[in-house]
Amino acid sequence: MTSAGDPTTSAGEHGRPPGPPLDLAMGAFSDEPPWDMTGKELPWRQDIDALRSATARQVPRLLRRRLLPPGRRVLLTALVLGWAVLAWRLIEKRVAVRLDRPEVSRAGLSYRLRKAFERLGPTYIKLGQILSSGEGVFPPELVNEFRLLRDRVPAERFEVVRQVVEADLGRPLEAVFEHFETTPIAAASIAQVHAARLCTGEEVVVKVQRPQVAGLVQRDVAAMNWLAPLLIGRIPVAALANPPALVELFAETIVEELDFRLEADNMLDIAAVLASTGQKAVVVPRPHPELVTRRVLVMERLDGFGWDDVEGMRRAGIDTNAVVRALLIVFLEGATLFGVFHGDLHGGNLLVRPDGRVALLDYGITGRLDEVRRLAFLRLLMGGSINDQRLQLGALRDMGAVPADTDLDALAVDLGLDKPLIDPVTLAPEDLLAEVRDLTKRLLEYGARFPKILMLFVKDLLFVDGSLATLAPDLDLFSEVQEIAAYFTSRYGERIAHDIGIDPRLHPIDMNGVRAAVGVGEDVEALTYRDLQARRELIRRRMEEHRRRAERPTRRPGARGS
Repeated sequence: MTSAGDPTTSAGEHGRPPGPPLDLAMGAFSDEPPWDMTGKELPWRQDIDALRSATARQVPRLLRRRLLPPGRRVLLTALVLGWAVLAWRLIEKRVAVRLDRPEVSRAGLSYRLRKAFERLGPTYIKLGQILSSGEGVFPPELVNEFRLLRDRVPAERFEVVRQVVEADLGRPLEAVFEHFETTPIAAASIAQVHAARLCTGEEVVVKVQRPQVAGLVQRDVAAMNWLAPLLIGRIPVAALANPPALVELFAETIVEELDFRLEADNMLDIAAVLASTGQKAVVVPRPHPELVTRRVLVMERLDGFGWDDVEGMRRAGIDTNAVVRALLIVFLEGATLFGVFHGDLHGGNLLVRPDGRVALLDYGITGRLDEVRRLAFLRLLMGGSINDQRLQLGALRDMGAVPADTDLDALAVDLGLDKPLIDPVTLAPEDLLAEVRDLTKRLLEYGARFPKILMLFVKDLLFVDGSLATLAPDLDLFSEVQEIAAYFTSRYGERIAHDIGIDPRLHPIDMNGVRAAVGVGEDVEALTYRDLQARRELIRRRMEEHRRRAERPTRRPGARGS
């Protein structure tokens, strides 16, 4: 069992009354609190809305257009990345061609890019972390390699950590902590996390921001913003992602992570949402009532199984199907009904406690929706449930994925939504590639973009999708969809009808539409995730073989055989 602490001290030992913690009424916290959040003034939370607004105003300044490249950082970036690509071409790519093993080429490039990102520092490490969450979108070699950027980034020296903590808390380290582990539990792009014990006896973890990271991020975003327009249409992935829009989204995301007071506020907001829903399956660590600053965050220490420790969970009697189901429901409830959700789900941010509850960690990236976008999200999911494509397109427009004046009927026709869905397994590889290229071209012609909130939402869904492969591979997806739809209908049907004018109690889920969305016929009664993976693997192998044939050199007429 992975341990992030062992909060075994009883409530009474810290002077609290026996019985359930009082602060469970205000947040979904653990039952063994190191401190009680009830009635605390929380000085770091004062004027938090003004702080959040001021942080958002930094983004336009970071993204202002420059006539000249922003200094030496652009040159360094080009040199580091250029050397990585050159070395790959000279070594791994040649070996892969000789052996006819393209996976060797992808693995080599992924490794060299990961090392280059590490050398370039926090901003590029964060980009790598985002790529590592793209299972099913990016090549598996890239995803697996960039996962190492989540918590295996070279750590800052302890002397540097001490300086940051003492400067922000205004006291010597020993005046606050009875014990402070010099080796971090994890080291990531923006910060690293250390286990510690307060002088008052509570076991905690301390998140400490890397020094000078804020200035470095500003320089890197400026460099990315200058380079991004030059990449438009030059490489397929960049053309699909729209580099300038991607840089804008990245800037919006990373500036929020640079102030830990915002993260602590996110923790309390999501804990409050969970408490209001009566959700008992997920817990949030308590931030310390006083020990939170821009660069230091002290919080409750929780323990549990690592997200990938499936065997350990099952030996402990934990229902891993229920674990994934609870995470998905919490995620959907937060986004569609309360307008706030954890925006960076990945295995490093999740522990499964011995009682089966999920400990949700790291709130630096949190999705927040205003009322217009929340209702758009709700319509998007409701449209998918009842197979109303026009409703879904309208929701995407309201979320900013396409311009506000887009003709939705014309868009539906141009995207081929008026035609029957085709099972991708039945398509030849060249036909499937043509379909993807054509769809991408049409979306770009309509001015489509990937709003930040949609990017976070899709990224989280991809993570949940990947989690099914390890925690619940034999779960019947169709039955699960029906159960989750029934949960939302029975619990929130009246509210959904009030919010968007569509009553799910009168419009049951269209399972034939669900089947069509995954490319199977109406005669298919059940589909496990293992079945779905097999279909995806078949498509992947066909595409790989097609790519190999396309790259294999053709013999010239009259050439002698070997």
